[in-house]
Amino acid sequence: MPLYGRQKAMSEKSRKRWQRRPGTTGGKLPWNDRRNASTWRKATQWLLMAINIYIGVTFYYWVRYYETGGTSLYVSRPGGIEGWLPIAGLMNLRYTLETGILPPVHAAAMLLLAAFMLVSLLLKKSFCSWLCPVGTLSELIADVGKRLFGRNFTLTRWLDIPLRSLKYLLLAFFLYISLSMPAQGIQYFLMSAYGIIIDVKMLDFFRNIGTITLLSVALLVVISLFIRNAWCRYLCPYGALLGLLSLLSPFKIRRNAQSCIDCGKCAKNCPSQIPVDKLIQVRTVECTGCMTCVESCPVASTLTFSLRTPTGNAEIRRGTLSGMAMTLLVLGIMFAIIAFAMLMDVWNSPVPDHLYFRLIPEARMIGH
Repeated sequence: MPLYGRQKAMSEKSRKRWQRRPGTTGGKLPWNDRRNASTWRKATQWLLMAINIYIGVTFYYWVRYYETGGTSLYVSRPGGIEGWLPIAGLMNLRYTLETGILPPVHAAAMLLLAAFMLVSLLLKKSFCSWLCPVGTLSELIADVGKRLFGRNFTLTRWLDIPLRSLKYLLLAFFLYISLSMPAQGIQYFLMSAYGIIIDVKMLDFFRNIGTITLLSVALLVVISLFIRNAWCRYLCPYGALLGLLSLLSPFKIRRNAQSCIDCGKCAKNCPSQIPVDKLIQVRTVECTGCMTCVESCPVASTLTFSLRTPTGNAEIRRGTLSGMAMTLLVLGIMFAIIAFAMLMDVWNSPVPDHLYFRLIPEARMIGH
């Protein structure tokens, strides 16, 4: 090939490699651009936060109705409270797998857990970064810390890796106590006085929180100001379970090495400290599918959350998920499972009122 032809080919390749994402300024889309995945994610997070606040307030007034003998305001029990009972969900999952039938109580806990597990199987650990209210609060605390101190801090590798193992130890413990019991034992436990009002016991834990627990939460908040997502990264057993399932996810963050300009913005902005700029596809259990790295990439079709490696051609986006698609998928899966639970008439446990009137006022005295 003549020298001029080689120079022209190199020039065309260079222009292709440096093709800026349309509509971006400094490599980023405006917050109100419908293509901005971060905006879709934050909207989804705050929607779920609002739903969970509503669930919490409604559940409190529901409990108070029975504690006061029916003299206070009555509201229906919110079925979504079952989402805060992952251990009951695991136990009922074991029960259903062994017996082939839906459990008699707290079936919604199992179905919501199944929904979040399905999300992780398909879309990485996106429950943590798109739906989980604890994850949203953790991000908010880290953002406050960054404003106060100018940055978030990362632990050295020799300390970070051992600490990450803690959540798997906690997961192993909870899996053991949840799954070691046979189906008959699970039924006896969940149909006992303690099992029926296990959600009320959870509320009492927060209403009568001990000094040591309160100090532990305060310490975790302080740590989270400095270390982003400290709870999620080091201690959350729920995230550990979903992370292991996410290894099977067909959708992954994928990078086109040819069109990549090696700016390192993806790795710098990754909240999970993943070296995205060094990988062709991100397989790690720490990836939450938050798409922050995708929104940080200044080059078109170079970094995507997709089924296959991007081509570098902005016109070809087969198998690639946008922020809007992620919102529709994670919410669609969750609400589809809720609709199924309602259709099967298991969204609310069939516990008669007279039993609640007897058990809830005595909840503090009821043990295992």
